[in-house]
This record gives sequence, C-alpha cells and structure tokens, in this order.
Amino acid sequence: MTPAPAPLVVFDLDGTLLDTHADLVESLNHTIAALGLEPVSYDDLTHLVGQGARVMIERACRLRGHSLAEDGLPLLVERFVAHYAGNMPGHTEPYPGLVAAMNRLKSADYRLAVCTNKMESLALGLLGKLNLAHYFKAVIGGDTFQYRKPDARHLTGTIERAGGNISRTVMIGDSINDIAVAKNAAVPSIAVPFGYSDVPVSTLNPDVIITHYDELTVELVERLLRENAEKAAV
Repeated sequence: MTPAPAPLVVFDLDGTLLDTHADLVESLNHTIAALGLEPVSYDDLTHLVGQGARVMIERACRLRGHSLAEDGLPLLVERFVAHYAGNMPGHTEPYPGLVAAMNRLKSADYRLAVCTNKMESLALGLLGKLNLAHYFKAVIGGDTFQYRKPDARHLTGTIERAGGNISRTVMIGDSINDIAVAKNAAVPSIAVPFGYSDVPVSTLNPDVIITHYDELTVELVERLLRENAEKAAV
C-alpha cells in the first residue's frame, strides 16, 4: 500500500508567523512622511495590510485623505522597501509557541511553507534574519506569481513549489485573504486571532481557530485532513 504524501502546513507571514506590526508601522510612516501626512497607528494597521506594500501605501494615503498620483507610487514603494529591508529584523519576532510548533511538525516529517502577499524578497530576507528560513520548503510572495491571495493559484502554486499534495495541505492565517484562499483551493484552514484582521476571525468561518501555537499539533492537522477528505468524498 502506497503511503500517504507528507502533510504540508502553509503559513501566512505577517500577523500569523511573525509579529511584524511595529516595523510595518515604522516603515509606512517613514514612507508617507515624504508626503507630509500624519502617521498611522497600530489600530489603523488592520485596515491597511494584506495586499503588500503598494496597496498598504495606497490605503494609508486614502486614510489620510491624500489623493495619490499613480506615477508617484513607485517611488513611495521604493522608499518603503528600502527602509523596511534596511532595518530588518527590527522589532519583529515569532509569535509565542511558533518555533516549538514547527519543530513538532518537522519531527513528524511534515513539510512547511509560507504563502504571503508580502514581496518575496522581503519575506525571504526577514525569515533569514530571524534564522527561520530553514524550516520552509518554499517561501512564496505576493510578487512570485502573477496572482496572489485570495486567488487559489497562489496557494496551489505554493503547494507545488513545496513538493506537497493539495489533499494533504492545511493553510494557517490571520485574515480574510488567508481563509478565502484556503476555501478557494478546497484546503482546510486554521485561523489565529492575534494577527491583523479587521474583523473577528470567527466571522471568516475557518475550519478551526487556535489562540496559541501550543494548539497546533500533529493530531489537529491530521483531523482536519481527514475531515476534509471525508467532505470531498461525499
């Protein structure tokens, strides 16, 4: 009998794997200061993040009532990226229990990957600075493909790059894009409530919510995979 493919757990990055809020706010405020705009705060962040630096800057400008010319955006993105990359890892750190959870999964021969709308170079650089890159079979950014979350192809492309099997994959995230991409790819989802969602994650209808990475166990993942397979067979 052929053994089942190794399970794959795919993580979002900002607000899921890593608490990046302080550095995102700092770099965003550095960027919009060039326009003379008032700084944003952590409370604003949940409405700004999720689609990468470009959209975050556009949303911050709208929040501050600034009409941003399209030809002015590339320079602002460059300013953001330079500041963010130049200050890595800054205040960013893994969420409590994350490293232990990843070690548990790796010990059970699980594959791990990252699927984020953050630029691939920034995601790889940040994980490298935090000595976490070696955990992941693939790190896929918002600019890796021509599509991004919640497009199912962003997740299915991540699964392919990581050498995984879609029937043996679980997605973990903190916001609507993560739960939506899982649904769109027919992959079970785990939500965490400590990230940057602008609505309670319970309203996004993930398959499971965990409040701490101590709850991310092999048993939980296997249960979700089993239930998803049973649902697909109906």
